[in-house]
Amino acid sequence: MRSLVLRGDTIMSFARRRLFFVSATFLLALALRWPPFAQAQTSILGFTPSAAAHETDIESKFKAIPSPDEERHQHHIFTAEPHVAGSPRNNELARYIADEWKQEGLEDVVIRRYDVYGSNPKFTSLEMVAPVHYRASLREMPVLGDPDSKNKNISSAWSGMSASGEVTAPLIYAHSGNPEDYELLRKQGIEVKGKVVLVRYSNPYSYRGFKALTAEREGAAAILIYSDPAEDGFKKGPVVPKGPWGPEYHIQRGAITYDFMVPGDPLTPGWASVPGAKRIPVEEATSIPKIMALPLSWHDAKPLLANMDGPMAPEAWQGGLPIKYHLGGNRVRVHVKIEMDNSTQPYYVVEGRIRGAQLPDEWIVLGNHRDAWVFGGVDPSSGTAAMMELTRALGKLAKSGMRPRRTIIVCSWDGEEVGLTGSTEWGEQFASELRNKAVAYINVDEATSGPNFHGQAVASLAPMLVEATHTLKDPSGKSLYEAWKNSIAHERREAKRTEEVTGSITDSSVTDSNVTDSNLADTRIGSGSDHTVFLNFVGMPVLGLQFDGPYGVYHSAYDDFFWMNHFGDPGYRYHTLMSQLWGVLALRLANADLLPFDFASYASNIRQFVNELIKGKDMNQLDLKPVLDAIDEFEAAGKRLDDSAARALASGSIDPKLAKTINHGTMEVERNWLNPDGIPGRPWFKHMLYGARFTYAHLELPGLTEAVEKQAWSTAKQQAEILREALANNTRLVNDLNSTLTVEAQDAGK
Repeated sequence: MRSLVLRGDTIMSFARRRLFFVSATFLLALALRWPPFAQAQTSILGFTPSAAAHETDIESKFKAIPSPDEERHQHHIFTAEPHVAGSPRNNELARYIADEWKQEGLEDVVIRRYDVYGSNPKFTSLEMVAPVHYRASLREMPVLGDPDSKNKNISSAWSGMSASGEVTAPLIYAHSGNPEDYELLRKQGIEVKGKVVLVRYSNPYSYRGFKALTAEREGAAAILIYSDPAEDGFKKGPVVPKGPWGPEYHIQRGAITYDFMVPGDPLTPGWASVPGAKRIPVEEATSIPKIMALPLSWHDAKPLLANMDGPMAPEAWQGGLPIKYHLGGNRVRVHVKIEMDNSTQPYYVVEGRIRGAQLPDEWIVLGNHRDAWVFGGVDPSSGTAAMMELTRALGKLAKSGMRPRRTIIVCSWDGEEVGLTGSTEWGEQFASELRNKAVAYINVDEATSGPNFHGQAVASLAPMLVEATHTLKDPSGKSLYEAWKNSIAHERREAKRTEEVTGSITDSSVTDSNVTDSNLADTRIGSGSDHTVFLNFVGMPVLGLQFDGPYGVYHSAYDDFFWMNHFGDPGYRYHTLMSQLWGVLALRLANADLLPFDFASYASNIRQFVNELIKGKDMNQLDLKPVLDAIDEFEAAGKRLDDSAARALASGSIDPKLAKTINHGTMEVERNWLNPDGIPGRPWFKHMLYGARFTYAHLELPGLTEAVEKQAWSTAKQQAEILREALANNTRLVNDLNSTLTVEAQDAGK
């Protein structure tokens, strides 16, 4: 994508880069003020002392390469034009990435084609036909100062994977479109079968696909989803072009694919959609919606809401518009017409690697998706820009002879916005090889929409993530670790206040304002991005990285280069920090003597999951003591292995064959959490510890938890036993690894 010819109005700033010169005195002052960043780490998880010193030197050279100017340059290229999945521009960007990676020194660069069931609009319209006539614009108006908002290639409103059809029917306001909302409507004597429902985003948050499925199950003819200013507009603060929040005309596009059932290509569930692959009939695909769907701006939703009759909506259902919201009846009638091109089309995944110098068949996989609903200023192009600076830096190191011990694979995914498509197909295609070779996957979707860092990790890698943040400087002047800790503490205090005011119940992990290293990283991992296939299907440990802040233009045309330069990250400092952090984590996993998995931490986390499941429930019909006992044994085994590994590393050297045995064994632990039969009702999702609700929200112990919540006690007992057996298997594995490490270390010391 680098050598692309940009539109004339996007070229101007590249020739205006400013160089800032800093005096030697000021540099010395910086070094004295922030010694943690200037001094080498004396120890790094998974490294011998000498290897840690060498790793610190490599990381210092790596961190010096990414620059804000280059981040901005890349971001401008990727946001120059709309590039939805399957579009010519998105495919052109795939070729650009491949060309750049080859020039940077990445090896085995290839563009892989997947023929998938995709989604594009032909025609969409919405009219209110009674009691007055109103034709929705379904467009976003240009804003002052943002030339990209005038781009003629910006699409009108559409929802990916919507069904085609046409209907004229009464309109009903159904709040957030969750099951409990329809239950309230029923209590008011309002049925939605055959009608059109109007729902809003993010109150409380639920994935639009779940809203669509719920409406479909209720028998609605169509669903309209709008952005209320209470959630992401003027009620939050100044709107574009004066602030980061969504203006009157902003439209949150998005797919409604039921990828919480089966992600990826709907017609090849569980296997890769390579050219010529077997495909199931569309009628049998569980992830394809059968309902029409359309997103709206609040500008287009307001006339509909203002004319509705029926009972007054509850106070919690009232929104940010200066009108009273009603539930509706027969007064407002709308005509919806949608024509979609839902058909098989090619998506392209770009893959490149830096082959490991010593352990080429052990892989660290990194990824970001390329496709965007419009320009993708934050989602995903901030992450794509950070990825390009990451690969430039890694390539420069490799060219200078600093090649990682293990292989680093980098992928640019396609079709994430449609159904997590490209990553899922790639993961399914190489599942067997990944289970043999892959150490971990590190995902960056949105690199930044603000200054607040959020790090996700399976619990075995959470300590490594926390440790790495000590070595990086946040633009605030603090270490990234301190900045992260402060922002998480603030968020948890705010969440606790909200809980106290509203009486709502929040995760204990969210409201515990006592932030420690053990609870700093988010170990509750849902779905909604490209990590899903690697964790839930392949069985790989995953990490996810993101900086965020006030962001009211998600999936709209206003999420663009202008927005990022005025509100998200004006100096591209957080883009640069993301490239640095992403690379440091990849290098530590690639170069570690012993992979830095902490299974004692993992066990503690699993215990917390079980205790949270039990809390406040009548569990008389399910005895989870055997599971808790198995967790205790796994934790004890993990502590013993941690201690043995620490002693072996402190000795200064580890036999390469022994290290390979230990590392391959520890890589198996995550695979052992897979249940070949999958979650009951959703067999594609195989992980026993991590899953996602239909809303995309995290769901711990998914098979067991869903059974308990349904009071399906026979299934719950079965799922509890499966979990206990997996814990016992991993305990035996970790104990065997500890014995091997201890015996070999003793023999070496004789």
